[in-house]
Amino acid sequence: MEYLKPSGTASILLAEQRGQLAPHSGRPTMSNTKAQSGTFRDINGTSLWVADTGEANLPVILCLHSCFLDGTMFDGLVSAADGKFRVVRPDFRGQGKSALDTVDIITMEKCAEDMEALIEAMGLKSINVMAQSMGGDVAFRLVARRPDLFRSLIVAGSSACSEPPGQLAEFRQWVIDAGNEGFTGHVLDTTMAIMFGVTTRSDPAKKELMEYWRGKIAALPKALRPAMSGVMERGSSVPLLPGIKIPVLIFNGEEDLPRPPAWSDEMARELPNAKLIRLTKIGHSPTLEAPDQVLPAIIDFYDNPRI
Repeated sequence: MEYLKPSGTASILLAEQRGQLAPHSGRPTMSNTKAQSGTFRDINGTSLWVADTGEANLPVILCLHSCFLDGTMFDGLVSAADGKFRVVRPDFRGQGKSALDTVDIITMEKCAEDMEALIEAMGLKSINVMAQSMGGDVAFRLVARRPDLFRSLIVAGSSACSEPPGQLAEFRQWVIDAGNEGFTGHVLDTTMAIMFGVTTRSDPAKKELMEYWRGKIAALPKALRPAMSGVMERGSSVPLLPGIKIPVLIFNGEEDLPRPPAWSDEMARELPNAKLIRLTKIGHSPTLEAPDQVLPAIIDFYDNPRI
């Protein structure tokens, strides 16, 4: 296991998300059109929003986002991968720009089925997966279903186990409150504490970044509840891990509240070809909280995915 100590670059990443800067520099971009372009696709009985940089001649990164966020959380990765990788970023059903769903729960298995159908529809092959939080829950199921489609996997702020009973009880109430009240007051505060580490949330240099994502989360609809329930009620995918043979890189923040370090240690033990990088003073969202450390490591790994 490696340890990385992040530097303060939140303002740079925020500017990239707004299309004002090139990655890690002060150069203007061309309105960041690659990061923002996308289309709706009819997939598996729903309508999914899929952003795609579109370079048919480049190897593919498939980005699977966190619950509460969406594909835009990978805008910085799009910039870092420019000219090297085609980046495909679907929003899961019931989230982001994708169609909402009136069911009681959107399971991780249903999301994996959606992603498999999307991959088939787009004709993607030899895929590198970038999965954050819920994205990892989906990724393990997806790679286990169709190992022939994948080249490598990175999981950040994720795990393979189910929620322990005590935490599950607390999260169930949080889901109920979000469905009834929306993302305001204590629900919003709880969500921010879950998604970002305490050091990040209290860092003056990252204040603008936190305000940006707090605003995005505050705007989430009450109808996100089925997607939230799917994450909280997920079953364990630990039994799937020994059968996943592709190289897997794991990022875990020491301050990750919902997916603590012990859960990443479990993944590293059970996966036959995995490496764990632990990030000091970082929480649940490593690509957003520590972009200067995480994004170059992601590109290096996809260039040569060996453990």
